[in-house]
Amino acid sequence: MSATVSVIIPVYNGEKYLEETIASALASEQKPLEIVIVNDGSTDSSLEIAEKWAKDHKEIKVLSQKNGGISVALNTGCEFASGKYLFPLGADDLISTDYLSEARKVLDQHPEVKVVYCEAEKFGDFGRKPWKLKPFSINALARDNMIFACSLFRKSDWKAVGGFSEDMTMGREDWEFWIKMLKNGGEVYKLPLLGFFYRIHRGSKRKKTGTNQKKRERIAYLNAKHPEFFERELNGPLRFQRTWSKPYNTLLKILGKL
Repeated sequence: MSATVSVIIPVYNGEKYLEETIASALASEQKPLEIVIVNDGSTDSSLEIAEKWAKDHKEIKVLSQKNGGISVALNTGCEFASGKYLFPLGADDLISTDYLSEARKVLDQHPEVKVVYCEAEKFGDFGRKPWKLKPFSINALARDNMIFACSLFRKSDWKAVGGFSEDMTMGREDWEFWIKMLKNGGEVYKLPLLGFFYRIHRGSKRKKTGTNQKKRERIAYLNAKHPEFFERELNGPLRFQRTWSKPYNTLLKILGKL
């Protein structure tokens, strides 16, 4: 039986937490389920761990490639996946047993919905606390991302937008992915359940991509890639002070400087 949902786990030197993540995915109530682990050029024992689990669980597939970065690894896994629905999962993160099954029900019953996510919690080296995200709207998405990458979407929608942008190497590639998937229509649904557990540790990618330089590179990239979207939603480009983008752009237009 082919999988309905494919979980894509890209891993680069993730030996410390990978087994816990795999076990979390395997415990899902969603069946049939496929788990595609993409070893992105790891130099630790990540590949050996993945292959060990694959020997004992037929639903696990392991791919290995030279290091290309998160977007390349995600696209490799998404292309290979047999599932109608795709779910990226960080190699150090966890999900509840009911997240995937409940999210799949929403996509099954509501073709207008493109993305399903849930309530989330941060945990790890710095304690445990709820991940408080702003409510979704397409206008709010123009200023910030409130949908984490570990969300369920259709493979057909992934393919329609050309997958994750492999030239976006400065972090928050999921933000740009949601922009191009949703900017021309489609609804988003947030499940009222705690289903995703985002691990924060001293080596977390999110901490490494939070510098001002990375933010400026990211904003420049987004503006170059989606100028018509930001013009429509923010009356001009996204600014470094993102919440002030629309009023600042509007003022510049009134003054004839934009």
